[in-house]
Amino acid sequence: MDTMRERFTTVVSRLLDEDPRVAVVLAEIGRDGFTEAAHRHPDRVVNVGIREQLLVGAGAGLALTGLRPVLHTFASFLVERPFEQVKLDLGHQDVGAVLVSAAASFDWPAGGYTHMAPGDVALLDTLDGWTVHVPGHPDEAETLLRHAVAAGDDKVYVRLSLQANREALPVDAERFHTVRQGRSGVVVAVGPMLDNVLAATEGLDVTVLYATTVRPFDAAALRRATGAAGADVVLVEPYLAGTSTAAANDALADVPHRVLGLGVGRGELRRYGTIEEHVTAHGLDVRSLRERVGAFLIP
Repeated sequence: MDTMRERFTTVVSRLLDEDPRVAVVLAEIGRDGFTEAAHRHPDRVVNVGIREQLLVGAGAGLALTGLRPVLHTFASFLVERPFEQVKLDLGHQDVGAVLVSAAASFDWPAGGYTHMAPGDVALLDTLDGWTVHVPGHPDEAETLLRHAVAAGDDKVYVRLSLQANREALPVDAERFHTVRQGRSGVVVAVGPMLDNVLAATEGLDVTVLYATTVRPFDAAALRRATGAAGADVVLVEPYLAGTSTAAANDALADVPHRVLGLGVGRGELRRYGTIEEHVTAHGLDVRSLRERVGAFLIP
């Protein structure tokens, strides 16, 4: 199975051929994946070098000319480093782009903390009007990428990861998907967290919702699920723990409820390790999730 990032280069290269409005802006990272596309479309595949602020500024400029720019680099260099440009060049000027990240929270541990961005979605939450997709499988990534590029002039963030579920589920870039139904609470699994959540909740009488589009937050789906399963909710996110807690609280503001946010902790892990070791250290492995979810939802 190819990775989400490999699928990204394949899909967007095809979109460059199919749609004269699509443009790609890179900052060195990922350039090899677009070598052939750059030969075919030298005016619409732009590599600005290691200049992440310029990456966003150039993308905004292309958007002002009527193009649909797709901006790509690691998450820490796409959202965090050029955040002022994301806020002003895109947000203040009210132009759209598709930001596609790689490396996710800790996908390249050897790169150290400079190449990690567990706070990316929380940071975008400080801005208005962003759609955020978090696919859990390369097939879902393709669906969400195509939807993002076709989404007019919207501002869209697509968060790709090396972590992936074994199977893809139907995604529509809007709604949460009900995977399992129960009566003792609701667990919302975001993107690549689904397999671990399903294994961790095996045999527990809980509803599991699968979320690959987290902004806008599907409040209606959460309300329906809690209406049948009770208003105790666990959010399991592959980025900063508690990122969607406020959204869940707002969705259930008129009913008594409890929300537990699980995800990547704020403490920096200063050993490189492996992805799996980081998952375990943040309590997102199957054993830890079962203990934490069970203690919160099951009397």
